[in-house]
Amino acid sequence: MDKDKERLSIAAARLYYQSDYSQQDICNSLGVSRPTVSRLLQYAKEQGYVRIEIIDPLENMNDISQQLKDRYGLEHVLVAYTPLNEYEEIIKHITRAAADYLDEIVTDGDIIGVSWGKTMHMLASQLTAKRVQGVEVVQLKGGVSHSQTQTYAAETINLFAKSYYTVARYLPLPVIFDKKEVKLMVEEDRHIQRIIELGRQANIAIFTVGTVQKDALLFNLGYFNEKEKAELQQCAVGDICSRFYNAEGRICKEELNNRTVGIELEELQKKEKSILVAGGEHKIQSIHAALIGKYANILIIDQYTARALLEMK
Repeated sequence: MDKDKERLSIAAARLYYQSDYSQQDICNSLGVSRPTVSRLLQYAKEQGYVRIEIIDPLENMNDISQQLKDRYGLEHVLVAYTPLNEYEEIIKHITRAAADYLDEIVTDGDIIGVSWGKTMHMLASQLTAKRVQGVEVVQLKGGVSHSQTQTYAAETINLFAKSYYTVARYLPLPVIFDKKEVKLMVEEDRHIQRIIELGRQANIAIFTVGTVQKDALLFNLGYFNEKEKAELQQCAVGDICSRFYNAEGRICKEELNNRTVGIELEELQKKEKSILVAGGEHKIQSIHAALIGKYANILIIDQYTARALLEMK
């Protein structure tokens, strides 16, 4: 009798779990009643003939998050689950996660420093309106370019300001000047000084990283000639707020850095919340070096890029 029960329970389990039969279909197939099918399936689980394993992607995200925190000394890591390892899909999910995170943390009196670019614009477009008092939003770097290429600088900060019921504080200058002397002279203007100082005072800074690949946004805005691009590709792995750094996370080409308008990278190290939002295979080196440089204490990333970082030596 036990052998018959075993055979029936295994047959019922195969039909139910492997062939997606309903319990009524199993009744018809095996010639038994509905309650009997239910008991056979339960018996199969109790005897270990069936093992049910639940894969929770969020649980895995927590493990990855903790490993990244330990590796880079971060205060918080948010790993956004992304169904496909494709850049457009990754950006969509990490910016959604970043927008939700800002909705949680932004409170009365915060000063939010914002960078610009495609990632930041997508993030800004997903922000939820939150009625807070005394919040200020400021550009962390100059937002004027020399080309027709879209930077989304004004659109991005406007969306931030609208979401928090405040006025946008623009930095209406090129992000990189041709000469250091001109940049220093412009920065002497008291209105410009006020905006730059507000960026320094920001307790929340949110930004992404750029690359030094040929299609990098900064390489298409008219700031660099071909020689300068080639030099940057030799020494840098990425940029934050248009300040280029090497594989060790240190500024490379000091002369170029002295012509750049906006927050200094060491200022990001002092922020209460310095939030890096980035992902994608082509940005792995840029993200890694930025984290080594300690320019972010909060990271929002996808699971594919996160795993790639953890696999780096």
